[in-house]
Amino acid sequence: MSRIRGPDHRLNPYRDDLAAAHLRGEVKAARFVEGVDRRVILPNLALLREPEPAAPMDTQLLFGETFRVYEEKNGWAWGQAALDDYVGYVDAKGLGARVVNPTHTLAALRSFIYPKADLKTRPATPLSMNAKLKVTGAKGNFSEIEGGGFVFTAHLAPIGAHVRDFVSVAEEFTGVPYLWGGRDSLGLDCSGLVQMSLERAGISSLRDTDMQEATLGEPLPEPIDFTSLRRGDLVFWRGHVGIMLDAERMIHANAHHMQVAVERLDIAMSRIARSDAGHVTSIKRFT
Repeated sequence: MSRIRGPDHRLNPYRDDLAAAHLRGEVKAARFVEGVDRRVILPNLALLREPEPAAPMDTQLLFGETFRVYEEKNGWAWGQAALDDYVGYVDAKGLGARVVNPTHTLAALRSFIYPKADLKTRPATPLSMNAKLKVTGAKGNFSEIEGGGFVFTAHLAPIGAHVRDFVSVAEEFTGVPYLWGGRDSLGLDCSGLVQMSLERAGISSLRDTDMQEATLGEPLPEPIDFTSLRRGDLVFWRGHVGIMLDAERMIHANAHHMQVAVERLDIAMSRIARSDAGHVTSIKRFT
């Protein structure tokens, strides 16, 4: 898919003092370096705007995802997520020394890594949908994974096996709390819900709402005919996005309900019009 062009710091790893080698000639920096790929080894890993524990969280990385590190300093790794190119700082302790090529992804909303192939063993490490794992063997109803531990086999899907209806995936998140920058089953935001749902359907998506509006689907002609909407249409406002369930209802992670909720589009539009997000800016459709 196409990428947003230009020196967007969210998608291009460069600072005044340091930049990725592939940006040489495109940006100015004191030095350019090649990145080193590392693997996320925690259930989720916050990607922050600054190397400070209280810094804003722009997104999350999930277990097994790849993060390309350009600098490691004072316990922080600065780099770029392989999934969607997002740039930021992560706690270096959340990264493993090497990348493991995954064979499976977690297809269930949530599951666990057990120390043994026994559901009664503990401690169990939680995993969220779209976590990446390499299966190395099987024992009963469980799959053994690279790095140790067992996951319930029925909760896994081979890499490349996708669902047809991404909207049904979004519906699985109903009731999950709203979390700015979140993209897992414990909490996520509006664009995180879109990205996570599309990934299960094999559709790549950038992370933020403006990026998604610029790159996903095809716009419906203006003036928009709100009576012709259908399942899977993406409704965009300034800084917000929802997914149509049918011609009238939308699902979205939102700060009004503080969770993933289903509501009528006309009710949501009336409320959102009174906020900073204003009126609908576009509706995008997958053809």
